[in-house]
Amino acid sequence: MALESLKNKDPHLENKKIVLGLSGGVDSVVLLHYLHTHYPNSLRVIHCNHHLSKHCDDWSDFCQNLCKSLKIPYKNIDLHLEKLANIEENARKKRYFSLSCDLKENEVLCTAHHQDDQAETLLLQLFRGAGVAGLASMPQQKPLGKGIHYRPMLNIEKQQILDYAKQHKLNWIEDDSNKDTNFRRNFLRLDIIPKLSKVYKNLANSITRSAKHQSDALKLTRDLAKLDIKANNLVNERGRINIDTLNQLENYRIKNMLRYQLSLLGFLAPSNKVMDQIMSLLSAKVDSEPLVKWNEFEVRRYQSQLYFINANVEHISEKCPIQSDLENLPNFSIRYRTEGQRIKLANKNHSQSLKKVLQEAGIPPWERNSLKMYYINDELRAMERLGHMEHGE
Repeated sequence: MALESLKNKDPHLENKKIVLGLSGGVDSVVLLHYLHTHYPNSLRVIHCNHHLSKHCDDWSDFCQNLCKSLKIPYKNIDLHLEKLANIEENARKKRYFSLSCDLKENEVLCTAHHQDDQAETLLLQLFRGAGVAGLASMPQQKPLGKGIHYRPMLNIEKQQILDYAKQHKLNWIEDDSNKDTNFRRNFLRLDIIPKLSKVYKNLANSITRSAKHQSDALKLTRDLAKLDIKANNLVNERGRINIDTLNQLENYRIKNMLRYQLSLLGFLAPSNKVMDQIMSLLSAKVDSEPLVKWNEFEVRRYQSQLYFINANVEHISEKCPIQSDLENLPNFSIRYRTEGQRIKLANKNHSQSLKKVLQEAGIPPWERNSLKMYYINDELRAMERLGHMEHGE
């Protein structure tokens, strides 16, 4: 049962180690007071300083002094952002990345998002043309780093928060950027939602209910994707997808399965345009090597399989056992393939083109140049993923 009133304890937080993301605004100050009242010995606080406002250091000082007065462990994280177009989104990503890195095993990160925030999020996603995942808006809880990200006030209205702050005579800071309607969320909050609220009563509550319906629908689509993967054995042990098997599904189920798999891998959700490009890979010629790329993410096709590659993730493979056998011999060296190179495998009578050997071994072209070749006395003795050689030319 989620928190429905700031007067009651939240059962979800019982016996938990709690971390509060404190901005210093009224929402997070109220949540700090609430958590300190009910769970005084289970709480620590993190403040992220984005250095985007001339007042940012004052906000840090405010949060630190507030925690000091309450004897709550406090930590400040300094974030330095590039002046990119979507500063809100980049600030959010960097903030949560830093928080996820700081979160310890079994800790619960609490943030002060409330019902009005949820309504704004759904409208923002709707105007972007988002699908079910976007319209599901903010989940009550989800995994983050080694712990959980939990929003205890997601069912609480903004007015309840303001009433609580007034009742307990709390002090907080006002972010000057919250009045800047050049930010789309502020434009909705200050200009659009108040007008809608005059026509539609309990607007935030109604929109939040729609978000909950979308969240339930999202769970169904993910369950369907899991069923399709299992029933058709779509994803192999190396995380690749067999295209011939995938093409047996209807297009809408293929897209659903691909979105689920990309989400599972932590890839940025593809736009409709990117998804259409990925779908085109499924009908590309068998001998082609097409690529779809967005941000640092790639989907490639090779030999009737889809490969998923995150360029920002360093792929650390286990040390080749052949290297361990050879590296202590005299005149050992490691080299890499050269154009037109030929090799002779241990079970072959004649040398072959290395390119052809790698093709027959099913090694994708983008991985070939990084394969280690092991030489003793300038003679090729073995190659990573291919094994021992008779002789190399």
